Amino acid sequence: MTVQRDELEGRWGEAAAAGPGFAGGVPRPEPVVEPAAVPLLNIANILTILRIAIVPLFLLALFARGGHDTGWRWGAAALFGVAAITDRIDGQLARKYGLVTDFGKLADPIADKALIGAALIGLSALHDLPWWITWVIVARELGITLLRLAVIRRGVIPAGRGGKLKTLVQSVAIGVLLLPLSGGFAAAGMDLMYVAMVLTVVTGLDYVVQAARLWFGSPGGGRAA
Repeated sequence: MTVQRDELEGRWGEAAAAGPGFAGGVPRPEPVVEPAAVPLLNIANILTILRIAIVPLFLLALFARGGHDTGWRWGAAALFGVAAITDRIDGQLARKYGLVTDFGKLADPIADKALIGAALIGLSALHDLPWWITWVIVARELGITLLRLAVIRRGVIPAGRGGKLKTLVQSVAIGVLLLPLSGGFAAAGMDLMYVAMVLTVVTGLDYVVQAARLWFGSPGGGRAA
């Protein structure tokens, strides 16, 4: 009995010396620390929602006093510029501080399309942009949005570099066309819009390919190039 008791006491002493990771001489598994959930109402998502809220204010400024008042056109351009800047900032904040959410991945491109679509339709209604350009771009944006929703259960297709470049060129072109300028500046705005239209079509086809891979592949994958 004395020998057994000494052996037991020796084992308990070794386990105690080995640390809290052992119990009765048997290794204890380390506790699994679950990553903290990203709050839905974070600064990145708030900026995205703000961009959506700016859209009706932008339209009011654009169509004020017939749509060609110099002061109101500068105001509309300023609102459009603020909304476009938030698109750049919210993505950076989400990636830098780990605030990426499925809501943000889905709402961010929707906010972009609402802003771009409102600006294009407004410019065409004011005869500052041909309607056929507006219909091509708007049809692509609506189609991609519906495509995202169709495959949402299998995964989210985030905006890729091509899509971001397309949005940047569109924003710059629209910003130039919104300003009460003429001559070479207006021509430069139209040239940029033609480039934006080409990027819009090319990236749209890329999204279709990505959605097809996501739909016919394994759920949870998918990334737009």
